[in-house]
Amino acid sequence: MLGVSRDAGADEIKSQYRKLALKFHPDRNKSDEAPEHFKEISEAYAVLSDTQKRQLYDQGGHAGISGQYSQEDIFGGMGGGINDIFQNIFGGMGGMGGGVQRGADIIQEVTVSLEDILQDKEVSLNVTKDVACESCGGSGCSPGTSKRTCGRCGGRGQTQKTRRMGFASFVTAETCRNCRGTGATIQKPCRNCRGEGIRRGVATATFMLPKGIDTGNYRIEGQGNTVPHGMSGDLIVSVKVRPHPQFRRDGADLYHDRHITMVDAALGGKFQVSTLEGTETIKIDAGCQSSTIIKMGGKGLPRMGSWGRGDLYARIVVDIPKKMNRRQKELLREFQAESN
Repeated sequence: MLGVSRDAGADEIKSQYRKLALKFHPDRNKSDEAPEHFKEISEAYAVLSDTQKRQLYDQGGHAGISGQYSQEDIFGGMGGGINDIFQNIFGGMGGMGGGVQRGADIIQEVTVSLEDILQDKEVSLNVTKDVACESCGGSGCSPGTSKRTCGRCGGRGQTQKTRRMGFASFVTAETCRNCRGTGATIQKPCRNCRGEGIRRGVATATFMLPKGIDTGNYRIEGQGNTVPHGMSGDLIVSVKVRPHPQFRRDGADLYHDRHITMVDAALGGKFQVSTLEGTETIKIDAGCQSSTIIKMGGKGLPRMGSWGRGDLYARIVVDIPKKMNRRQKELLREFQAESN
């Protein structure tokens, strides 16, 4: 019924019941089958979360349980029945309707170059978002006044609803409509924010981009929109690493095309190769063929979240001239004749 294995532990059983209860609770699932499914999984949880009842079930299946306990007995050992099970699963969340409010996330784009991410980079962004009202400190009350306990919910922030479902009663809670879950009402609203406790403003978010960072979204907790008496949302930083005109990136490794003439390829020698930090000297053997790869260890990008750096791979590209003067052609013909 719960979809767990025979040797499942208490934590796994509780976690699976949480998922199924959220799926089939009648306040959320309006299908005709939902109430029956919810009763079945609740009974399964009541049995399997009790050591003695679980042992009987392991030995004799459902018949072993029904032969020893009534429906009331099955739920009676749960510290107050199914209501306590439900409270244990959703406790602190105000049933299915309540809960701590959370501000919306904000997405901001940041564009950086490959050179920027050779080291940790500090970034400061001016973010337009909902911030606490400076006039009332986020209370929503006019200065010199205060809130009063909500008369509808008695300061609990929630109102309760009882539903009978066959063998048990289910008490669920929903956010109080009068105080919107705060448990208090404002007598004289703040003029600056009109009693909302928040206003639209600009805040500076400063954070570090780790060296070696790649294109993607990165979350900074608590830097999003503010809500009164709740949790601030997050700032989602959408990082874009700008394409480089000389280098192609593959993780922490870089690839670079080093063009040389056919004469250089034939004779070999030492040549300068560009890196993100300047130039390095490499040695090319005589008779080097086009597309030869020369590895330059540790000249790539830092490995994000790890030690060391990637490598730089220089691909040798031998350029063949498209136009030559008469003397150049004569020399090549002489070379060709000597080679034969």
